[in-house]
Amino acid sequence: MQHTVSPIGVVRSCFKEKFAIPRQPHLAPAARGVLELVPPFDTGEAVAGLEQVSHVWVLFLFHLALEDKPRLKVRPPRLGGNQSIGVFASRSTHRPNGIGQSVVKLDKVEPSRLWISGIDLLDATPVLDIKPYVPYADRRDEALNAIADAAPELIDVAWDDAALLQAREHGQRLGEPLVALIEQCLAQDPRPAYQRPEPSRRYGARLWDVDVRWHYPQPDLIRVLEVVQA
Repeated sequence: MQHTVSPIGVVRSCFKEKFAIPRQPHLAPAARGVLELVPPFDTGEAVAGLEQVSHVWVLFLFHLALEDKPRLKVRPPRLGGNQSIGVFASRSTHRPNGIGQSVVKLDKVEPSRLWISGIDLLDATPVLDIKPYVPYADRRDEALNAIADAAPELIDVAWDDAALLQAREHGQRLGEPLVALIEQCLAQDPRPAYQRPEPSRRYGARLWDVDVRWHYPQPDLIRVLEVVQA
């Protein structure tokens, strides 16, 4: 039996490319976006009462990772990218039906859009459903995950003086906490776990409409070099 689903909205996100997106929601509280609803869900009726909710489950499509042939095993970054486990034991983007889910903070409700933060969603992500987070049912204090039993260790982030000034100026222009967003995302260390790059190697990612560039002067330190408008 086959079923057809249609998006009920699309996310306009601070993340314009996959690299440097936190691997779980809420690791970067400054990561913000807007979930724009499409007809017939954009009249206000579908979100009536949602203003009483602080967090929502967002079910979405990994639209840039859809595959014709299902993967039975994957190599999650949490295990260094070299160890395979079953797809259902991971939160890999390579899903049998391309479906992902994230709990995000609901900052504001409007008839045709929801303002959300703590997101790990790429810009233009299609959304399949929204459900309120119910603390007494969704939070399980006895829950165990031996594969990912704690948040990943953070890496130190330092700034070139000029880059910090650039980030502050662009943050003011955008009306967004850009410095915090950069620090929170880079502190997750977006490079593959097996990489030990030379200090001369430059990395980059696009957040909102700026390109952020950095390097690793030592393995356990990121230094932000430049924040320029794309």
